[in-house]
Amino acid sequence: MIWKRSAVLRFYSVCGLLLQGSQGQFPLTQNVTVVEGGTAILTCRVDQNDNTSLQWSNPAQQTLYFDDKKALRDNRIELVRASWHELSISVSDVSLSDEGQYTCSLFTMPVKTSKAYLTVLGVPEKPQISGFSSPVMEGDLMQLTCKTSGSKPAADIRWFKNDKEIKDVKYLKEEDANRKTFTVSSTLDFRVDRSDDGVAVICRVDHESLNATPQVAMQVLEIHYTPSVKIIPSTPFPQEGQPLILTCESKGKPLPEPVLWTKDGGELPDPDRMVVSGRELNILFLNKTDNGTYRCEATNTIGQSSAEYVLIVHDVPNTLLPTTIIPSLTTATVTTSVAITTSPTTSATTSSVRDPNALAGQNGPDHALIGGIVAVVVFVTLCSIFLLGRYLARHKGTYLTNEAKGAEDAPDADTAIINAEGSQVNAEEKKEYFI
Repeated sequence: MIWKRSAVLRFYSVCGLLLQGSQGQFPLTQNVTVVEGGTAILTCRVDQNDNTSLQWSNPAQQTLYFDDKKALRDNRIELVRASWHELSISVSDVSLSDEGQYTCSLFTMPVKTSKAYLTVLGVPEKPQISGFSSPVMEGDLMQLTCKTSGSKPAADIRWFKNDKEIKDVKYLKEEDANRKTFTVSSTLDFRVDRSDDGVAVICRVDHESLNATPQVAMQVLEIHYTPSVKIIPSTPFPQEGQPLILTCESKGKPLPEPVLWTKDGGELPDPDRMVVSGRELNILFLNKTDNGTYRCEATNTIGQSSAEYVLIVHDVPNTLLPTTIIPSLTTATVTTSVAITTSPTTSATTSSVRDPNALAGQNGPDHALIGGIVAVVVFVTLCSIFLLGRYLARHKGTYLTNEAKGAEDAPDADTAIINAEGSQVNAEEKKEYFI
């Protein structure tokens, strides 16, 4: 009895030590997310392990690996690392059916487990845009639909036009037949105009499986519209005698046919001077008869449009010479002559001679300038005559006074008469001329 009692006590003590040692042993796992078709790594770690076995099993509770021994014949499942502290396996070419809860078991007493959830992302298919039929007429309502399938979870669709996102769209999500993935569609409605021609409308699919590289589909719009017409003159101020080019700038889709030029509602009146070359109207040597309304018409298969230009031919302005320039060849000559005889008299003659070549270098007569020069010459002549007259008058008086000095100094009347007669004789011999 004593022997049996001691054996039982020894058994319980060993079991207690095993239980006490196993209390510090716990398997550790982490959830894994992988893209469909990728490879998933399942890792189970034990920090404290006294040579206890580890095991991985799938959601169907099938053993995949027991320590380093493969239990399930699946070529996609491989051993990565096996030790007393870690058991890691890999599952390649993952499919949606592989998704679920995987279990790592540590065979202690009792058995301890840790679960890791494997999430498989369904990659959305390349999106497709439908609803566009080329060409579209300006003003029509366009409806485009972008669709993608196979995403898990459901993908997000965004629309862009001219790199600007369009928010007002319709969104629809439907579950696929496998009840795992989704088909997503989005519809964009808008009314087109000529500015939409050649614009790229982009449908972008965002999904976490795409690693920040979204899938896109693009549709380039083709819009047909009537022509727009504008007339551009070669000069803003057309003058008589100058040429003028009127350019008819027309835009449309399809491209407008050759433009038609008219004047005042009829044909061009002078084809020899008014030459049409492509979209240009070239008018040679403008004159007053060219005044009027010119019209340019452009036509394509969608419609017709026109523009008008009112032509007013201006006179050529006269070019005046600067008032500071006086012709160097213009001269004025003043001649004055004075004669003294026995009878005291004064005569003055004034003449003005104008150079006939005074304005030889000018293009045409400038009456204002000529009138100004003549007035200056006349004024200078009159002033000269006046001053010269006053000067001669003063000299004449003084000369006669000196001649009479002999008579004043005579002692009697007879001597004075004789002196006066002698003075007159001398005066005839002394003739002075003042010029």
